[in-house]
Amino acid sequence: MTSLRVRIGVLGIALFAGALAPTSAHATAAAPAPTVEEQRLDKAVPREILRRSGFDDVAPEFTRALGGAHSYAQARRIVVREGSALWRRAVDRAQGRGPAESRRREALPYKGGGGRRVGLSRDDDRPLYWARLGMTREVRTWEPGFGVSDTQRGALLDVLERTSRGQTDLRWPGGHMKRILVTGFDPFTLDRDIRISNPSGASALALDGTVLQTDEGPARVETAVFPVRWDDFAQGTVERTLRPYLPKVDLFTTVSQGRVGRFDVERTNGAWRGGYPDNENLSRTGTVPVADPASQPQWTTTTLPYAAITAADTGRFPVYDHTEVTEIPAGGTDPVVRADGPTAGSTARAGGGGNYLSNEIAYRATLLRDRLGLHDTLPGGHVHTPVLEFGAGNTTEVTDPDFVQNRVDIIDQVRAIVTVAADASFRN
Repeated sequence: MTSLRVRIGVLGIALFAGALAPTSAHATAAAPAPTVEEQRLDKAVPREILRRSGFDDVAPEFTRALGGAHSYAQARRIVVREGSALWRRAVDRAQGRGPAESRRREALPYKGGGGRRVGLSRDDDRPLYWARLGMTREVRTWEPGFGVSDTQRGALLDVLERTSRGQTDLRWPGGHMKRILVTGFDPFTLDRDIRISNPSGASALALDGTVLQTDEGPARVETAVFPVRWDDFAQGTVERTLRPYLPKVDLFTTVSQGRVGRFDVERTNGAWRGGYPDNENLSRTGTVPVADPASQPQWTTTTLPYAAITAADTGRFPVYDHTEVTEIPAGGTDPVVRADGPTAGSTARAGGGGNYLSNEIAYRATLLRDRLGLHDTLPGGHVHTPVLEFGAGNTTEVTDPDFVQNRVDIIDQVRAIVTVAADASFRN
């Protein structure tokens, strides 16, 4: 039997240990499971894309670096450094700097087109997407000896998302050079076809830091990429990224993938979420959630020079001034499609860009423009690119010559559209 003195001593040690334990606000939490997006990393196509691009070293190197952290502060510095490096590496690859692809691609030929071997071209946005997910999965499942709280882990994931998307790398030089801001998106609908690439994200990589020659002189383009996730938008990722810069730029456009075989300049954006599943397979339906909803309009409009853009010869695909919306008319109950935009007092059910996240980024960016008092002075809006299609008969391979050419043509036309928009806007 244990003596009373021993038992009291044990109790004292337990109480002392309890006093030193972290409080609930800072307690170490068990690492959460990987997300739906991160779980797709284990499929064959993402692994092949990472191998053939050479980006298969990103997550392992990040894991080693993070494993060497001895404190939360050190871990945060590593995350900032490695997230920023991933964005710069993807931009450099897209713009012809650094190696184009892994030397190991020779073992992974494209089986179509008469047996031709095709690697992953520099314009490919998918290595950035899948490499980022490898990094976020590591942070999400990381369990360091010094422990991290849920709040700290969330902060690391947040800074990793922002740095690896170029959202913290928006910098324009001083002087009289014009400033243009362009945004793109991650690949999406990956459960339909996991091979998908998003030409808006590819355009962002190709244009970041480049200088366009406009009729009024040079203009520098800075870009960022956004996730295809409803909840990130509800948490204000668009506004947090764009708010510091919209008062300082001369033109902006959000860009996303839209319809087959055409570009659209979306005239009107609606304050409605249609619920289509995002990259986490989550659906959200209802009014777009923004700050100060009492002053929230049902519709916002583009201030891009759509007439000049649609009149110009910018490339292979036709470009339309897209005016159609879906509304519930004032006093009505059923949705109605309007070819020429919304009627007075109506409630939004779809903007020109639909009611998915492409419409929502357009709505949020143009609402922010208006709330900053810039509607009459800042050209800005949304451009939908054509759907990026694989070559005929390719249902399994991650790339083919037609796929590459389609993406290159879309990127070139995005660049031309932005240049025309700048020419028309800066002359006025």
